[in-house]
Amino acid sequence: MRIVSANLNGIRSAASKGFFTWLEQSGTDVLCIQETKAQTHQLDGEVFNPAGWHRYLFDAVRPGYSGTAIYSRLKPDAVSSGLGFELCDSEGRWLEARFGDLTVVSLYLPSGSASDTAQERKDHFLKALMPILRARREAGEKLVICGDWNIAHQEIDLKNWKGNLKNSGFLPHERAWLTELFNQVGYVDAFRVVDPRPERYTWWSNRGQAYANNVGWRIDYHIVSPELREHIVAADIYTGEKFSDHAPLIIDYRL
Repeated sequence: MRIVSANLNGIRSAASKGFFTWLEQSGTDVLCIQETKAQTHQLDGEVFNPAGWHRYLFDAVRPGYSGTAIYSRLKPDAVSSGLGFELCDSEGRWLEARFGDLTVVSLYLPSGSASDTAQERKDHFLKALMPILRARREAGEKLVICGDWNIAHQEIDLKNWKGNLKNSGFLPHERAWLTELFNQVGYVDAFRVVDPRPERYTWWSNRGQAYANNVGWRIDYHIVSPELREHIVAADIYTGEKFSDHAPLIIDYRL
């Protein structure tokens, strides 16, 4: 099963850059999108409804903002949205599809870089999310949580780590939150199971020549239940075309 996570920074913009043409050629089985930045009624066009795919959307209340989507070749047994707290549910930040005993999630965690208030919102989201993820781990659920987590975990995960120690996305408490999720709760960073290399990034600032010079951050993840570790086959970050300021994160699972 090839599962792809892609923050498109606007699904309509990405479509105009050839994203759905790439999707058809990519061998993807399940696609998790973040930042659709569209309402469902704006996505009636054929390009957004490719033949052979089941499509599910979770829009933000605010038009042109946030939002998640899942496209799947196989019809899920069940689909649900939201986590029961306002910041998540009003902004369309959690959408999940269940296939047998496997649940695939598209998650868009808030960014805190815009202001102190934005960071407070992000911290609130993290505080609310941790007990939910802990409970689902304790229940033995098999989860693949794809998405833009807006946190680079370790120094290897961004180019200029020394210059970002006081910036949102690499703050000590954010990194400690991910460490707790991995080391204490037991989830696994699927990409690092099969690719330990440095300078493997999924997001680049639009400022300067960040993309051209690969001055990036790895903030998009598949975070999976430990039972799935041995089923992770391969991982890649697709940079052959640029659909967004993020690159699609592709991971193959033997399931």
